Amino acid sequence: MSSAFDDFELKGHKFDNRFVVAPMTRTSADKKGKPTELMGEYYERFAKGGWSMIISEGVYTDRQASQGYINQPGITDAPQTDAWKEIVERVHEHDCKFILQLMHAGAQFQHNEYTDTPIAPSAVQPKGGPLSLYGETDGWPEVKAMDEGDFDAVMQGFVGAVNRAEEAGFDGVELHAANGYLLNEFLSDYFNQREDQWGGNIGKRIKFVAMVAKAAKAAAKDDFIVGIRLGQITVTDPDYQWPEGEDAMIKLVKALKEAGVDYIHTTDTDVNRKPFKGGSAKTLAEIVQEFSDIPLIVNGGVDKSNYEHVAAHYPNAMLAIGKAALANPDLPKRLKSGDKIEDLDFAMLQPTATLENEWKWRDEHDKHINDE
Repeated sequence: MSSAFDDFELKGHKFDNRFVVAPMTRTSADKKGKPTELMGEYYERFAKGGWSMIISEGVYTDRQASQGYINQPGITDAPQTDAWKEIVERVHEHDCKFILQLMHAGAQFQHNEYTDTPIAPSAVQPKGGPLSLYGETDGWPEVKAMDEGDFDAVMQGFVGAVNRAEEAGFDGVELHAANGYLLNEFLSDYFNQREDQWGGNIGKRIKFVAMVAKAAKAAAKDDFIVGIRLGQITVTDPDYQWPEGEDAMIKLVKALKEAGVDYIHTTDTDVNRKPFKGGSAKTLAEIVQEFSDIPLIVNGGVDKSNYEHVAAHYPNAMLAIGKAALANPDLPKRLKSGDKIEDLDFAMLQPTATLENEWKWRDEHDKHINDE
């Protein structure tokens, strides 16, 4: 029976177990997007805790419109890249792999140092309201539908970020195509109402996402991991479903296999949820497992109660854990030894807490916001 403590291999990289720290949004870079000492200590603590791999928070990729939150880190210039390099070295000292998640905010845009105007496939604002945990704002700004120049800037941003991530020493990147950010918006018939080559049926809505994945792979060295995170729901619309149901995921998986991605990271409210319109009996990860041989990372409520069941059900998958990781930075060690697993104290996530108080996580938790 497959175990979460089994060895795992991904694109020539070997792992002692299948535990991954899930990407979780932070707002602790400096104003110019440069990673800080606070972030270095945060990531290093996980690396010391027995995790095989860490996926970073979403990092913005260009100086046009990709940043979404105040104090979000970027990887757009030499100072940001050099600061990440120091953090990567700290993580690697503990035999832990480090993946940089590349994110373009799209319409889910609450703060940007470079522009006041978000871009998205269409001039459509997100449902619901902005997230107060990422900074107070009066509402969503007016969105600009992307033109040809925007497509070029977005693509150049992702490709440039791949190159800078390699320079910083990361083991790979993850393209963020979930949770309502730009790449995910192209897949959505709510955000993507275009009537040109980029919108309409699912084949057209997939096109730009697959192109970014293919370009990222082409820009990367042979041993550099290029993964992608997928999901239907967004941070402001937990009920969204692709109108094509299961067929949308099948077509997307096949397109990403052709693009050459090294893993697919599925995320949902629960790893066992059957999320597709039309009553499909399959999960997101089961579609990947059935229609491709692409390695998986699975995410959504994986915790002490179900991690071995999930590992057995998805033998070609690593397990991405968020909230339980925040409460237990050494979770893999605790699970293996049978030590007590702490519950997350959600009071630590309150936006009114000061940075100094939030750094109480040195002894307890961190100020992370959500398991995206």
